[in-house]
Amino acid sequence: MVGHQFETIQKEEVTHTQIVRYAGASGDFNPIHTVVPFAEKVGLGGVIAHGMMIMGFIGQAIVDWFPSNCLENFTVRFNAMTKPGEKIVVNGQIVGETDDSWLCESIASNENGEIKVTAKFTIHKRR
Repeated sequence: MVGHQFETIQKEEVTHTQIVRYAGASGDFNPIHTVVPFAEKVGLGGVIAHGMMIMGFIGQAIVDWFPSNCLENFTVRFNAMTKPGEKIVVNGQIVGETDDSWLCESIASNENGEIKVTAKFTIHKRR
């Protein structure tokens, strides 16, 4: 199973509305995510998505690939900002194996291959 590639998950284009909705759901109303003039003033060139939203895309992919009760752990590293208009693709693969678990990695990147979030997670084989 090591080297097995999971089915690619293609997300819809990230929108400003989606980011604002995520702000409401998460309670993170930092204006860099929601107020375009503020985000431009601080040099971001516009609002940016919450890194946790992109992490959530990977979480959605994991539960598409495996039953949620099989997930043992999940860690991420944030690599780059995501702006409205970008299309995120989530890929993953098995990179290691023990008797009871698969060690996996996943990457969320945009249509240009820019890596937004990398993740490592462990799946229990027998749950």
